[in-house]
Amino acid sequence: MGFLRRIMVGLVLMALSLGALSLAVYKVVGAVRAAMTDEAPVRPPREVVRSVNVVPYATGEHRPVLTTYGQIQSRRTLEIRATAGGTAVELAPEFEEGGRVSEGQLLVKIDPAPAQAELDVARADLAEAEADLRDAERSLDLAKEDLAAAEEQYQLRQKAQVRQQDLVGRGVGSAALVEEAALSASSARQAEVSARQALATAEARIDTARSVRTRAEIAVSEAARTLSETEIRARFAGTLSGVTLVEGGLVSSNEMLAELVDPDTLEVAFRLSTAQHARLLDADGRLIGLPVSAVLDVAGLELSVPGVIDREAAVVGDGQTGRLVYARLERASGLRPGDFVTVKVEEPLLQDVAELPSTALGPNGTVLALGAEDRLEEVPVELLRRQEDTVLVRAALEGRMVVSERTPLLGAGLKVRAAAPEPEAGAAAVPEAGAAAVPEMLVLDPERRARLVAFVEGSTTMPGEMKSRILTQLEADTVPAQVVERLESRMGS
Repeated sequence: MGFLRRIMVGLVLMALSLGALSLAVYKVVGAVRAAMTDEAPVRPPREVVRSVNVVPYATGEHRPVLTTYGQIQSRRTLEIRATAGGTAVELAPEFEEGGRVSEGQLLVKIDPAPAQAELDVARADLAEAEADLRDAERSLDLAKEDLAAAEEQYQLRQKAQVRQQDLVGRGVGSAALVEEAALSASSARQAEVSARQALATAEARIDTARSVRTRAEIAVSEAARTLSETEIRARFAGTLSGVTLVEGGLVSSNEMLAELVDPDTLEVAFRLSTAQHARLLDADGRLIGLPVSAVLDVAGLELSVPGVIDREAAVVGDGQTGRLVYARLERASGLRPGDFVTVKVEEPLLQDVAELPSTALGPNGTVLALGAEDRLEEVPVELLRRQEDTVLVRAALEGRMVVSERTPLLGAGLKVRAAAPEPEAGAAAVPEAGAAAVPEMLVLDPERRARLVAFVEGSTTMPGEMKSRILTQLEADTVPAQVVERLESRMGS
């Protein structure tokens, strides 16, 4: 029995070996034949299903934010120039680069001796002119009295002549006496004419004396003005810039000594394209006073100052394009004229629009939407705004899912498998629509808090207002993680 069992096992093993060998020979022969033939093996077709990220198309109200760049400038700037030449004998302690001055404060005093001498000479000339006028007025009074006496003498001589003629008519007088009376009347008439000429001369002298006095008064006023211009005062409170004068320096007329800038009345000038500018106009073609924000990155922290659009430039300018717009800033603490800032303009509210990732929009102005049987459909949309990584569009896609990331491999009619987009590694969670974003808060140990406070207090680039705000945040029990991260990045830790 044992012999028989071994024979049976051997036969089975031999049969298995022959079967495996036959299968191997068959495979080798088939492979050789397939390699020698020109026709490829026919495989059954199979549709490729790709996985895509999708987002829902939800419409609502959106306020677009237009982002551009601008420069801070002061609305009140005064060039301080010397209207009178001379030597600077006195300078205010604040008359230096960055000095803060108050309204009416004496900034520069130029040597007043030459101007004072001119004023004294002008006053002496005025006194002389007034004396000449008084003398002319007295001469006029005497000329009037002389004329009155001459007229009275002439009337008496005429009466004497008439009396002599009457006596001759009655046969009492003589022709010689009549002739003598006529000669006396003629002399009196001539004396009257001379008195009138003297009166006219006195009146002309009065006019001349008054003109001389007027010119002398003008000279005194001009000399007084020149003397007052030796003291240069601040017309408004502000900060000095571009100071070039030192005490004892020689100043020429109309020389620019410094520039007075009002740091509390600032504005931002920014340039928009013609299309962007057109979106900010009302029905009458005038700018709408839209709110803006001027953002300056200071020591890793964003300093944002609110404002409102005020006006626009009247002309485009040589070699320029678009429109230059000015916005008036409010509470512009920390900003200085010349700063380059990011300007964000809040445009008018848009209705019935959807916000999609910018990668969802194709170059032909279409998006890919999920259709029946999870197949893609290419749907045209109206592009309204581009905002950083998103776009605002309008289309008849309410409630449908849209591919958030288009690739050249995707197109209309393809069958896809929808998947929600995964958040980027390290990215903060996105709050739901209408929910306020809650900043992450940290509890600092005393040593870490002391390092951050020492860094903020020792910083020379942070404005005072920003320092106070950050120190207040650091003194709290919990501190925003974003503030700590930015401060430590600046510290190099």
